[in-house]
Amino acid sequence: MNYIISGKNIDVTPGLKSTIEQKLGKLERYFTPNTEIIVTLSVEKERQKIEVTIPVKGHIIRSEQVSDDMYVSIDLVEEVIERQLRKYKNKLIARQQEGGNFQSEFFEAEQDTSNNDEIKIIRTKRFGIKPMFPEDACVQMELLGHNFFVFSNAETDEVNVVYKRKNNTYGLIEPEFQ
Repeated sequence: MNYIISGKNIDVTPGLKSTIEQKLGKLERYFTPNTEIIVTLSVEKERQKIEVTIPVKGHIIRSEQVSDDMYVSIDLVEEVIERQLRKYKNKLIARQQEGGNFQSEFFEAEQDTSNNDEIKIIRTKRFGIKPMFPEDACVQMELLGHNFFVFSNAETDEVNVVYKRKNNTYGLIEPEFQ
């Protein structure tokens, strides 16, 4: 695997680099040798944050973890990535898709018998979407007490999503067709 490790407000020491490669190296058995793993370390006040992004065949496996110790954050991110891989594996097997960057051993490994990782849609909602501006959608989302809101963008006539971010800011998701 190819590691791309960078730091923001932090020096990436050889110790940090080897810990990252050791922890995330446990995932090597799942990926082909040319898979890129993009790791960004950052420090803001007392917060030690690690972001890991692994692009795989049109999808992204990503985790961001924050703690007061970078080594704890590294441990946490490795656990989350592994859990995401189990979910992704079940999805690939269920749909019988080609594995892309994954080695065949990833699929041949014994299935986890717990159903906690299985994705089940238990409810479907239907609602009318009326055109509105993103700022209006944020207000509507707050009124409903939700973390996100789906709407038709009045400027672009596309379906968009606004969502609430960690520090009381908002994000906008716009479609990009490939």
